[in-house]
Amino acid sequence: MVDDTQLVRGPDVSDSGSIRVGRSEAKAQRREALLNAAASQFAERGFNGVSIEDLGSAVGMSGPAVYRHFESKQALLAAILIDVSRELLHGGTTVVERAPDGELALRALVEFHVRFALSNPDVIRVQDRDFDSLSEEDRHTVRSLQRRYVELWVDILQRMQPDTKVAVLRIRAHATFGLMNSTPYSGQQLPRDELREVLERMAFAALS
Repeated sequence: MVDDTQLVRGPDVSDSGSIRVGRSEAKAQRREALLNAAASQFAERGFNGVSIEDLGSAVGMSGPAVYRHFESKQALLAAILIDVSRELLHGGTTVVERAPDGELALRALVEFHVRFALSNPDVIRVQDRDFDSLSEEDRHTVRSLQRRYVELWVDILQRMQPDTKVAVLRIRAHATFGLMNSTPYSGQQLPRDELREVLERMAFAALS
């Protein structure tokens, strides 16, 4: 026979950690789904053209349920642009640290950024169109992260071209970002691998 207490007891204490991990993973997945939906809808219709209800519906939840994850639509926009700016800075820093010399570091940075641009066309559109919809504090955070990312490139260019003015190198870096970030607006006629090769070749030529 089975003791009655075994029939009514709750989850074993040893399972509580797994339950918490499961809930945490589910919450992280819902957050990621909301960010992806927001990036897609903001890119298509603009920040002001999308409602909280639209975002909730896109991921199978009610509009008010979105507030369990983000306090406002503006907070969602901030998360998109701050997260991607941190991702770029972290990834770029890792690339530079692993490269044995300046030219290889520059090539690796170009390859890294082109991969990012090809994988995140919606985020690029959102940055271009809706940056001013961020709060002043969030605009400052994004700008600060992006400036640090630009300076990674400028530092590498200085190693390779020590006699060139830093201001000139910085202009080259910004112009090359414009080239690489053009992917949401051009290149749809080419297969992805071919487009990647074209962008990498042009970007490296523009910088070196």
